[in-house]
Amino acid sequence: MTVIVGLVHNGRVHLGGDSAGVSGLRISVRRDPKIFRNGPYAMGFTTSFRMGQLLHHAFKAPSPKGDLDRFMTTVFVDKLRKCLKDGGWARKDSEQEQAGTFLVGVHGRLFTVYDDYQIAEPADGYAAVGCGDEFALGALHATEGLDLKPRRRLALALAAAGHHSAGVSAPFSYVTARKRTS
Repeated sequence: MTVIVGLVHNGRVHLGGDSAGVSGLRISVRRDPKIFRNGPYAMGFTTSFRMGQLLHHAFKAPSPKGDLDRFMTTVFVDKLRKCLKDGGWARKDSEQEQAGTFLVGVHGRLFTVYDDYQIAEPADGYAAVGCGDEFALGALHATEGLDLKPRRRLALALAAAGHHSAGVSAPFSYVTARKRTS
């Protein structure tokens, strides 16, 4: 289910996402958003709507401080783990905690949080997660350097994923991370 796309443009992170809820061969269009803002962050999730609801409504997103790489891999992940555990969503398998996958934009940087809580920052300045990610990544690559506005690039990536993946469905929504204030 899902495609979430993100890109960095002129120091801001832009995200786009679809509305599909998928269970087996059944697809439903969901009204609750897969992309949203939480404090200074723009977030977009795949994996589970429950995880997304916790990220959106229960996660007390910490204010980024200092070295952003260090902050994301320690303070951010520690708060995230606690939120998902308290919300009854985190899983443990062979004594290893697991969550879900989502994109996070903050202070002009785009990160992917994977199900093992690793934090990745794409060198390309764009990323996609979900079952339509490969189609979206191809579109983002193909549109790089075409002088398109971020929303247009995201729309093309979402349309490509929607055309080729049975787990992706319009309507598509968009969010941009707030500008850094300090």
